[in-house]
Amino acid sequence: MNKLKLLLISNSTDPEIPLPINDNIYTDIANEPIGRQKYLLWPRPFIEDFCKKYNVKKVLFIPFAGVNLVSESVKKSYDEYENKVKSFYAKFGIKLYSIHKEKKPIEAIIKAEAVAVGGENTFYLVNELHRLGLMKPLRERALNGMPYMGWSAGSNITCPTLMTTNDMPIIQPQSFDCLNLLPFQINPHYLDANPEGFGGETREVRIKEFITVNRNTTVVGLRERCLLEMENGNLLLKFKDKTSRPDSKESSNYKLIIFKYNKDAGKQITEYSATEDLNFLLK
Repeated sequence: MNKLKLLLISNSTDPEIPLPINDNIYTDIANEPIGRQKYLLWPRPFIEDFCKKYNVKKVLFIPFAGVNLVSESVKKSYDEYENKVKSFYAKFGIKLYSIHKEKKPIEAIIKAEAVAVGGENTFYLVNELHRLGLMKPLRERALNGMPYMGWSAGSNITCPTLMTTNDMPIIQPQSFDCLNLLPFQINPHYLDANPEGFGGETREVRIKEFITVNRNTTVVGLRERCLLEMENGNLLLKFKDKTSRPDSKESSNYKLIIFKYNKDAGKQITEYSATEDLNFLLK
């Protein structure tokens, strides 16, 4: 039986989504710095609903991807990350504490009510999870139904490996192996085209390189403002467009793009909407 409770978010901050004005859901936002106003703003309803659904009151945060939120030191960066995410969760009554301050991090994982894994650099996140011996207990807890929330790198590590991250390899972890909670790879922040003036390979080209070498592995491109949720054994695509109206005409832009190797290059990509069955990806 699939007990996974996952909320896997592509991106935490979206500059295209305007700040709410006179919205009672976010009454305290005006008192925060601009950088924090938009942090996790678009996925907040999904995160809040996820916590309520599973009666989560306290979250263990894993900040290891956030190495440069402040330049003084990695430890200071973790402190800043914890404060930033703690402020967010406090808005809807959830207490948060960070694993980097726990004297016994493995025990902290074992006892955690729920876990949130932040984004930034996937290589450093994976390095620390392996170095501290946390990958196995985190996997076991998630498989047994502990609610797991992750964004960007935090989504990426639910895959078999980190090999479809977009990040620079700033450190070499002892292994690319990750939690392997899902049988496919995720590419967060999937872009359909390169930014104007950029002459490098598109994300599509990079992923096709991956599936050419790893022909039995499926890759899911998770576009901005999109997330995947595992609930009752079902894989669901959810999104919020830049107008913050899930039912808007732009909904057709928020599809899951799926890459699977095929000798016919024209058949390597398929797209699925939020209303279609995605459970075939779990097989």
